[in-house]
Order: sequence, then structure tokens, then C-alpha cells
Amino acid sequence: MTADLRLLVALDALLQEESVTGAAERLHLSPPAMSRTLVRIRRALGDPVLVRAGRQLVPTPRAVALRTRVHALVQEARLLLSPQGDPDLARVERSFAVVADDGYAAVMAPRIVGRLEREAPHVTVRFLAEGHREAAPLRSGVADIEIGVIDEASPELRIESLFQDRHVGVVRADHPFATRRVTLTRFAGARHLSVSRRGRLTGPVDEQLAKHGQRRAVVASLPNYSSALLMLLTSDLVAAVPETLAVHAAEVLDLHVFELPLEIEPIDICLAWHPRHDGDSVHAWLRRCVREMFQEGTTHRAETAATPNAHSA
Repeated sequence: MTADLRLLVALDALLQEESVTGAAERLHLSPPAMSRTLVRIRRALGDPVLVRAGRQLVPTPRAVALRTRVHALVQEARLLLSPQGDPDLARVERSFAVVADDGYAAVMAPRIVGRLEREAPHVTVRFLAEGHREAAPLRSGVADIEIGVIDEASPELRIESLFQDRHVGVVRADHPFATRRVTLTRFAGARHLSVSRRGRLTGPVDEQLAKHGQRRAVVASLPNYSSALLMLLTSDLVAAVPETLAVHAAEVLDLHVFELPLEIEPIDICLAWHPRHDGDSVHAWLRRCVREMFQEGTTHRAETAATPNAHSA
């Protein structure tokens, strides 16, 4: 026989109230409806459950033995089916995996680790490189969130735009571009470093230069921005880098950031996760952390840009 879990709730009310009328009021039912439910409970248990003693009903020994267990089961079921409240982050023990471009990971990692130390000391985070060997890390559960350029919308994922990044120029601090106005001709005539996971030597910069009848000399290509920024420190090369990464690098490395003399289409940086985490309060906290970190970064870049000679001489 298939169990009707509604009978468990009714049984709990009857054992707590020891009254058909009281149980009916608790469950917002009519007394006749509760009486019929009691008949079904008696049939299911093979026990009368409540028997009359004078003008009152009293529980049978079987009912007394079941009362505590039944009440605990009903409370647990209600807890499971209730919306999840705010987590006690100080007690949460969990590990998250984040897929991100290495440059954005470098920006995020110190901030998110610092926040974990303050708010969730038992939570750890692992950053996985873009192009991880798992083809669909969010769908498979290999990763919890992804941050970066997400070109293809998917009904299987939640994709949220975080902010739009733009390209700026980066050179070492004592490069001639650090003290001279960077015109389109000077920019095109410099030796350039390209950043491409596929090793490409051309891209959006070249497309824009071509519109002005200009070409540049790309002498090397590196697969990620972290390597490119380090190479700029010891060379005369010039690179176009997303502003978030460039400003962060210039704060800790001896680099100079300048405005490009041409317009390049901005980059839409997104946050993505699988819908199975929608109701996960700890995962929601992590997503909120990511949003707030990039919002703070956007504010910082705006303040830096407002400072005279912050990006260009």
C-alpha cells in the first residue's frame, strides 16, 4: 500500500491535541473531515490510536510510542520544504570551483580570499583555467560558477552580465609611450604583443587600424594576459589589455597604462551558473561576493580615470 504522507501530518496533530476537534482546527479542516482521516490512520496503523475515556480521547500505547518520532518527522519535512534561510557562514564547510580567465582570476583571487577569511573561514575556492578539459564544467558540476566572456546563451545556464570592460594600452613604466602622447601613427608603428589562446597574431586592434589605413607589427603572441603583462616589464612591446586587468597590474607592477588612440568594441564580462544552484543560499552568497567585487572594481577604475594623468601623460 502506498503511504499518504498527509496522514503523517494529521497523525501528528491528533497526537499533539488528543482531540479530533483540536486537530481539525490546527489543520484548518472540519471535524467530520478529521474524523474520516482518523479512520484512515487507524486502518493504516492497525491500531485505534485514540480511544474514548469518559468525555476525552486518550492515546493508545502504540500512539504514545509513536508521538515523538512522528512529530520529529513532520518538523523535519517542514524544514526541508521551507525556503532556505541565510546560512551561518562562520560554520559552513565547503569548496567552490570557479572557471575564469587567468587575468580576471588574478584580480578576483586576493579579494575573494580576503572575504572568505572574514566571513566564511571554512570555505575554500579553486580557480580553474578557461578551456578546462571538461567541455561543460557548469553542467557537469565540475565548476560552480564561470566568469568571463560567455558568447553563447544557453537555456541550461543562468548568465548575468557583470560589467563592460574596455581595452587600454600597457607598456613598461619607462617606455617612450609613458612620457609622450600616443597618436594613432605612433601606436601603429610600435612593436606589439598579442594575447590569444589560439596563438593568433591579429584581432580587433588590427581591424580598427585597417579602417584608418594603418597596420601594426605583432612580433609575439602569448596565450594569457598574465604572461603578457610580465613580458611587457622587460621589453619595448605594447599590448592592448582589458582595463580591469591593466589597472590591477599597474598597481603592483612597474607598468604604465594609456588610452588607446582608437575605439575597440567593449568586452561584456558575465557571471554564469547552473540553475540547480538557484536555491542554494551559500552559492547565492558567492555570486553576491563576485558582483560586489566587480562593482567595487568599476568604481575604482572610474576614480582612477578621473585622476589627472592617471592613464596617459
